[in-house]
Amino acid sequence: MTTLAIDGGEPTRRATWPAWPPPASEAQRKLLAEVVDSGHWGATSGPLCERLATEFAHRHGAKHGIVLTNGTLALFIALRAAGVRPGDEVVVPAYTFVACATAVLLLGAVPVVADVDPVHLHLTADTVRPALSPRTRAVMPVHLAGSPAPLDELLALAAEHGLAVVEDSAQAHGASYRGRPVGAHGTAGTFSFQSSKAMTAGEGGLIVTDDDDLAARAWSACNVGRVRDGAWYHHAEVGWNLRMTELQAALLLPWLDRLDDEVGARDAFARRVTDGLAAADGPVEVVPQPPGTTVDSRHLLMLRAAPGVDRAWVSRALAAEGVPVDDGYPPLAALPALQGQARALPAPGTEAAAATVFWLRQPMLMAGPDGADDVVTAVGRVFGDGRAFPRR
Repeated sequence: MTTLAIDGGEPTRRATWPAWPPPASEAQRKLLAEVVDSGHWGATSGPLCERLATEFAHRHGAKHGIVLTNGTLALFIALRAAGVRPGDEVVVPAYTFVACATAVLLLGAVPVVADVDPVHLHLTADTVRPALSPRTRAVMPVHLAGSPAPLDELLALAAEHGLAVVEDSAQAHGASYRGRPVGAHGTAGTFSFQSSKAMTAGEGGLIVTDDDDLAARAWSACNVGRVRDGAWYHHAEVGWNLRMTELQAALLLPWLDRLDDEVGARDAFARRVTDGLAAADGPVEVVPQPPGTTVDSRHLLMLRAAPGVDRAWVSRALAAEGVPVDDGYPPLAALPALQGQARALPAPGTEAAAATVFWLRQPMLMAGPDGADDVVTAVGRVFGDGRAFPRR
């Protein structure tokens, strides 16, 4: 048997993985220089933020786009513009980032943490239905890892109960569901441009919607309560300065031209790993996409091991092989920050995922076929060792 790297053997991979973000393109450098030289660095004096909002919205099949400071506040503003108020409840998935809940708390509303499907790890109508109450005002499906949530059933359930649907698309730039980009299937959708995301300016966020009135309310909330084309010191509503800068927009606009190519490269990597693990017929599989996925933007590749896996040992062993993995999210309701502030339902699907799912981060998915083959080889070596499942 081959000696594992954790035991002193030769690692599967010595090559470095791609960095993220990638080096700035010539188009990004040119546009940044133009902004710097113009002196119009803020959204109130330059044209690029509005151009980004329009072009990104159109790229994602929406009428309106509103740019702002980050993805968390994009969720907050989208929910607020959709009518969520203090004391209301918003259903969020148990397997997600904490910002889904804290954005709800910013409104003075209550996050209701519902379980996810045990197979594809997204909210479904069956997991959301038990979470509903007379106080429920909205549902927040998360397009986890770039895979679109099963929106048809969620939208039908929301329509039945008169609920807003705010799509958290922070990990799903360029993804589509049943042939239509994610974001504007529901009431509104939000995106993040934080450093790890498929498009990044270090930070930043964006809201898309087809609702004219919601777009106007969201824009006003991000622009200290002003209305478009109104007087500078006329503040019609309560709002804040949540504006993106022209420098961020300059980094993001050229990215739209290469987004599809990058999504395609990650998808090819993911499919090669999926096929390789399936051919090996071992105890590890790729978490499947929900039904209706047309394009998966592949922000992460989630690997699921069989029950009983020793997560800590496997993580160390794979890292030694040159294939680092992330343990992923803990159950949302278990986080200390949310104790006493959220209403949580039983979440066996999420608990199983937290015990058995490993992530490959987005930069690794840009490594091409050789990188995918290294993942399959390293997983085969590590999980072929009896220490991966000590309880068996």
